[in-house]
Amino acid sequence: MSSSFSAPFLSPPVASGRRAWRRVAVAPVTTAPAEVAVEESRLEARVEEREGYWVVKEKFREGINPQEKVKIEKEPMKLFMENGIEELSKLSMEEIDASKLTKDDVDVRLKWLGLFHRRKHQYGRFMMRLKLPNGVTTSEQTRYLASVIRKYGKDGCADVTTRQNWQIRGVVLADVPEILKGLAGVGLTSLQSGMDNVRNPVGNPLAGIDPEEIIDTRPYNNLLSQFITGNSLGNPAFTNLPRKWNVCVIGSHDLYEHPHINDLAYMPATKNGRMGFNVLVGGFFSAKRCAEAVPLDAWVPEEDVAPLCGAVLEAYRDLGTRGNRQKCRMMWLIDELGIEGFRAEVVKRMPRQELERASSEDLVKKQWERRDYFGVHPQKQEGLSFVGLHIPVGRVQADEMDELARLADEYGTGELRLTVEQNIIIPNIQNAKVEALLKEPLLDKFSPEPPILMKGLVACTGNQFCGQAIIETKARALKVTEEVQRRVTVTRPVRMHWTGCPNTCGQVQVADIGFMGCMARDENKKPVEGVDVFLGGRIGSDSHLGDVYKKAVPCKDLVPLVVDILVQHFGAVPREREEEEED
Repeated sequence: MSSSFSAPFLSPPVASGRRAWRRVAVAPVTTAPAEVAVEESRLEARVEEREGYWVVKEKFREGINPQEKVKIEKEPMKLFMENGIEELSKLSMEEIDASKLTKDDVDVRLKWLGLFHRRKHQYGRFMMRLKLPNGVTTSEQTRYLASVIRKYGKDGCADVTTRQNWQIRGVVLADVPEILKGLAGVGLTSLQSGMDNVRNPVGNPLAGIDPEEIIDTRPYNNLLSQFITGNSLGNPAFTNLPRKWNVCVIGSHDLYEHPHINDLAYMPATKNGRMGFNVLVGGFFSAKRCAEAVPLDAWVPEEDVAPLCGAVLEAYRDLGTRGNRQKCRMMWLIDELGIEGFRAEVVKRMPRQELERASSEDLVKKQWERRDYFGVHPQKQEGLSFVGLHIPVGRVQADEMDELARLADEYGTGELRLTVEQNIIIPNIQNAKVEALLKEPLLDKFSPEPPILMKGLVACTGNQFCGQAIIETKARALKVTEEVQRRVTVTRPVRMHWTGCPNTCGQVQVADIGFMGCMARDENKKPVEGVDVFLGGRIGSDSHLGDVYKKAVPCKDLVPLVVDILVQHFGAVPREREEEEED
């Protein structure tokens, strides 16, 4: 399926200065009160356009957070759209740190270009996050990224992220202008991928090849990415949001895209014979609160995917709060206005100020066993298969990226698919070539048949590179899982997610067992790295966020605890008992 949409938007009306109240009925799908009284002045936009960029009005600047002040002091997008990165990249780190303005450029504003300074653990080096809509990439793109990280030696590597994306590490500022040109040359961008921007649009990793798919999500996510970033040239209309914002388009019954943890999720549904989407809004994780997305009671035809996205973003940009960063995600605005009040603001910003109510013709099956994409599977195209590879905790080195690119070219059509579980799929393999692919040496490490507990293992960056992480995650996740595997036998995959801090980039709340980094105390009351353990997260049509099972467990004590959890809750059998029974 291909799409070509036009998305004009009307500016939202400015509220009058009179003091008035409006009562809004709230649908029972949220935790908000049944009726919310909203002061009319609260619906005045808090931002305005100045010289092509959106800024917070002076009257709404009292009590704003430090990050908002950094944005007001200097527009971050000027580093890209007015080529400020050229001059900044010529400065040494000593020169940069001598000025608050340039220091904020490096530590904050460069995130609008997808660059994250690792000041705490890799001073002078950056992580660069890309935009890879639907997780689809090419062998050419993969080789280019490999060439970038290779020059940084032990400091350079790449990670598959939990949003079907690449992050590359070890980048130095002086190289950034050339890297940005190189990215553009292979059809990539890192623009608007960090801080208060829209993150990578997520879709079905099997889009277009899955015999069971509902709809091919690639055209919609490509469209959304182009729309949001202005075809990778920059789109200031959506670069001054109150906080980060996530979007996904659902294409399969498996819900690989995790709609319930996105700020906006498109759920395929027909209405009067037309293809379109029901809409969920408000899902998010943060250190202080996690919330599942709720129905907006809205349906859009497929040609309105981009206009609806723009209207939701504008409502959030205009009305979202900008004080306490822990209370700035979009769900807080939905709570404040009520779901119907928020919906009304979205309607105002639709091109024709119209938005249909939700359809009853939902195409996602409620009872569906989520499929495993590891190994060899037939595609909808006759004679072709895809092979799902396990990438241990998502970490890839330069030579491995080159090898993945070679495999994609030699056995497929030069395409790779990234998944939210930090794995990679090679599509479009002729069936006659499958056996040879499975014998490739790289697949000894990136196995199509990983151990059962490794299948669902996810880990964030951890404190090896991330300054916010409290604990090391990737190596520890592998070590703990390997030791647990030696102690128990399990008969079904158990999804275990690790995150280094309460920001929960590792999405521990959707895992069967989650580990959130914290400081704990050992048997001698000494502070050590530890985790809060979560249990009971579910994904799919019966999604549910997990709850804390045990707090502040020292990492060194985790293996026996995880073994016990697996035996008590997931039917695992201790290997000692298994061996005794075999005797």
